[in-house]
Amino acid sequence: MAASIAHSRFPTFKENLSAAFGKSSIVVKTITIAVILGYLCSFISSAVPFITITPGYVLPPNFHVYSLIPFCFVELHIWHVVVDAVIIILFGKLLEPLWGAREMLLFFIVVNMGVGILTAFVYLFIYLVTLKEEYLFDVHIHGLSGYIAGFCVALKQVMPDHCLAVLPFGKLKNTHVPLALLALTIGLRVAGLLPGAYPYMFANGLLVSWVYLRFYQKHSDGNRGDLADNFSFASFFPSQLQPLIAVFANTIFSGLVKLKLCKKPQRRYDVSSSTTITVTLPGTEPRDAERRKQLAIKALNERLSKVDSAPNWPTLDDDDEDNEKPASSVSASSSFTSQQSTAAVGSSAATPLASNVTDTTSTENV
Repeated sequence: MAASIAHSRFPTFKENLSAAFGKSSIVVKTITIAVILGYLCSFISSAVPFITITPGYVLPPNFHVYSLIPFCFVELHIWHVVVDAVIIILFGKLLEPLWGAREMLLFFIVVNMGVGILTAFVYLFIYLVTLKEEYLFDVHIHGLSGYIAGFCVALKQVMPDHCLAVLPFGKLKNTHVPLALLALTIGLRVAGLLPGAYPYMFANGLLVSWVYLRFYQKHSDGNRGDLADNFSFASFFPSQLQPLIAVFANTIFSGLVKLKLCKKPQRRYDVSSSTTITVTLPGTEPRDAERRKQLAIKALNERLSKVDSAPNWPTLDDDDEDNEKPASSVSASSSFTSQQSTAAVGSSAATPLASNVTDTTSTENV
């Protein structure tokens, strides 16, 4: 039955995917075509060592650093090509309108090059422990597994509370996807259904993409990164483990700050207004906050539209209204006078404050 349902819905899925690809930007189309060409090149067995990353050839004397460019486009199986194409098109449809084509391309380059370098060093470390040369020359790192992980992290940043499915044990949201897929890749690797490099690539993709989005992505207001609490490193883990992970992550971050490898997060206080004080963290400007609330606002509007308007209450007699009017007038006048007094006091109290204050702290959750 499930097979028949999937077969009946496949033409619709194919049509929607083709339409999305046709409307996508030149960046999405170029990356998708490059993946298809990389798959075709994989049939040339003599070319595979040169278009994929071989850990033993990364360091001198071979120093095949050029393989960091084409390795991500190479796939050995057609179903991997299909998955890559779907993720690329979804990335272009969901995130490119928010980021722009240039930022999407920069994210693609940063994540894949970071994944290639880190995964190669993982295998070099395994070789130092085991002294088995097969980890140097028989391993070929390739594909977009790391970029798929980066896509999951970006979705968690933009739409963390979006519900994907309702499962027997609870709701599956975007915030749960990165760790769930990492566990799935490890399970598939143990079962022998995935190449050995894929779990390492996916884990490194999670790390590289989070570091870039957390600390380095440039926003329209000149700030970098996203220091929101729901995007901390601990937020990727179950709530029971988050306090322990937060202590571990903050300790590492404090050490990196002392080594001047990372900068301290800054709070900016805008007290130019006499009535309100605005606290701004890098990466949390109103545009980002508004973007993250879109789904909640949409759901709220849908619920409110279903609520019937309340019935009209019976009107009071004219005599009763006349008796209540003087009291209402006195109450309104008293309230207005009180508000004026409060505003005057607030204005005078806010006068000595500076217009902009910057506070630097290193105790933020990372």
